[in-house]
Amino acid sequence: MFTHWLTNKTKYQSLDINSPLTGQSVPLDQVPDKAFASKQMGEGVAIKPTDGVLIAPFDGVVVYLIQSKHALILEHESGIQLLIHIGINTVALKGEGFHSHIVSGEMVSAGQKLITFDVDFIREAGYEPITPIVIANGELAPDITCSYKSVQAGEHAIMRVIWQTSL
Repeated sequence: MFTHWLTNKTKYQSLDINSPLTGQSVPLDQVPDKAFASKQMGEGVAIKPTDGVLIAPFDGVVVYLIQSKHALILEHESGIQLLIHIGINTVALKGEGFHSHIVSGEMVSAGQKLITFDVDFIREAGYEPITPIVIANGELAPDITCSYKSVQAGEHAIMRVIWQTSL
C-alpha cells in the first residue's frame, strides 16, 4: 500500500534568477511587442534599463548569441534556458550600439559582463530599450514567480523558477 510513496518520491528544485540589468522590472504586458507581451516567447519579466551593461544572472553557458548582438540564450546547469532580448526591433540596428564580450558556447559566471549597449543610441534610433527576459523552455519550469521592482544588476532576483525532479 505504501510502496508507491517509497518508490516514487518527488523533489523540488528552484533557481533564483538575478537581474542581468539595472533598471525597473515590469510585467511582460508592458512590452510593446505582441510576441513578448502575450508570453508567446515564454514567461518572464522585462527591464527598463537605466544603463547599458548586461551581466550573467547565473553560472551557465551561452547557448546562442544573435549575430547582431542584441539577444542571447543562456542555459543553467538545470537545463533552464533564459532568452534575453535587448530592446524591441533592435535587430534592425544590425549590431550598431552593441558590443559583445562573449561568444556562443562560452561558459559564463554569474555577474560576468555579457553585452554592453548604448541605451541613448537605441532611443535616438527610434527603438525602445525595454528588455524582455523570458524562460525559453517553460515546459521544464511550470512554476515561475516574477518580481517587479527597481533592480540592480546581479543584486536583485527578478524570477524564481521551481520544478519537480524524481529522487
